Amino acid sequence: MKNKNMNVVDRALAPTPKWFKILRSVGIALASVGGVIIASPVALPVGLVSAAGYLVLGGSIISVVSQTAVKAEEQPEPKE
Repeated sequence: MKNKNMNVVDRALAPTPKWFKILRSVGIALASVGGVIIASPVALPVGLVSAAGYLVLGGSIISVVSQTAVKAEEQPEPKE
């Protein structure tokens, strides 16, 4: 495969498949909701703030992994 020897910058700038674009958007939304809950000026229960921290972490990881997925330029050959 041609995509085998890509560095991080090339991989981030390469075209992303549609499914991973959707997944990236979901990850950004999760991280945003978690950030809003953490930054809330109102006193919130510790469990909710802790869960918001996990939302930020999970959303960030989903977004980064989704951004580095690239479309394959070569189609796999069918097995006989």
